[in-house]
Amino acid sequence: MSHYTVGIEEEFQIIEPETMDLCSYKHNLIDLMVDELGDRAKAEMHSAVIELTTNICNDMDEAKTEVFQLRKKLIDVAEKENLLIAAAGTHPFAKWKDQNITNHPRYYEIVEEMQDAARQNLIFGLHVHVGVESRDIGVQMMNAVRYFLPHIFALSTNSPFWDGNNTGFKSFRSKVFDKFPRTGIPEYYPSLSDYDNFVNLLVRTGCIDDGKKIWWDVRAHPYYKTIEFRICDVTLRPMETLAIAALCQALVAKLDKLRKKNMSFRLYSRSLINENKWRAARYGLSGKLIDFGREKEIPMRNLVYEFINFVDDVVDDLGSREYIDYIYQMLDDGSGADRQLAVFNETNDLKKVVEYCVADTKTGL
Repeated sequence: MSHYTVGIEEEFQIIEPETMDLCSYKHNLIDLMVDELGDRAKAEMHSAVIELTTNICNDMDEAKTEVFQLRKKLIDVAEKENLLIAAAGTHPFAKWKDQNITNHPRYYEIVEEMQDAARQNLIFGLHVHVGVESRDIGVQMMNAVRYFLPHIFALSTNSPFWDGNNTGFKSFRSKVFDKFPRTGIPEYYPSLSDYDNFVNLLVRTGCIDDGKKIWWDVRAHPYYKTIEFRICDVTLRPMETLAIAALCQALVAKLDKLRKKNMSFRLYSRSLINENKWRAARYGLSGKLIDFGREKEIPMRNLVYEFINFVDDVVDDLGSREYIDYIYQMLDDGSGADRQLAVFNETNDLKKVVEYCVADTKTGL
């Protein structure tokens, strides 16, 4: 199953240690990381954000080596610059109005077009790319995996605070990103040509200049033979990142296995899937999602067990058993949001929450 390659992108918070706020002043961390890692380290729109990207990995063991090395390198370089690193979908109390925009024409263009929707987009995500045999199959996979996106999303929920407030959501990051166009669960596309015609229409009519400005929760890449899962908050612990990536990879492999047997998973409407996405954002692992086949609510944790069973027959071929099994640990420990809230409920201090996030980001390194 070697063509189910994996690539992982994680967006991290750059923290000023005295205040535990985001580092909104000028720093050299991104330049230093680019010197160390080349294009595997990237600036983002806000200067307090840095993205790290793995190489294309043949299996999850390669991905683990890369994810651990990248995080450790970032934390080490940051500490030499008297900065800290945290992996959470939002910062608990940072003010978006105080943040610097990275000095790059691309980001200035986005701010000019999106205005405050862009300036407020102070969020941190996890993206997982899974290789497929062709772009045509990529579109088929994009259609098929949509049903499972809320389940994957619930595992990643890690942004309960925004602007100094407990939002009541396990992922408020998703609510902030909703302000952008071309986000959320994608429509169903009958074929690659339908998908490409849609993208080309947006380019021709000046809506976008490039297919990469489609920011759906999952997308078939406009150029490469990959499907990209974009729905997740960045996770606190590196093993959580790897477990979610392994689940995305196993899902694509399982659905492709069914396709090759002329079988498929039932497709549901975007409207129904959105009901589950909202529940996942609000309640995370503690809530219930709708099982549309049974037409009833099912506890999220039960659905995760069913999900793991669904992909079980491809996991050993992929060599990812260690990472899929870690999901059970995630269910026991709660999501990043659950753990952030536990710290806040104990201390009533958002700085203590940031301190916890900084510490937990190093877990296992």
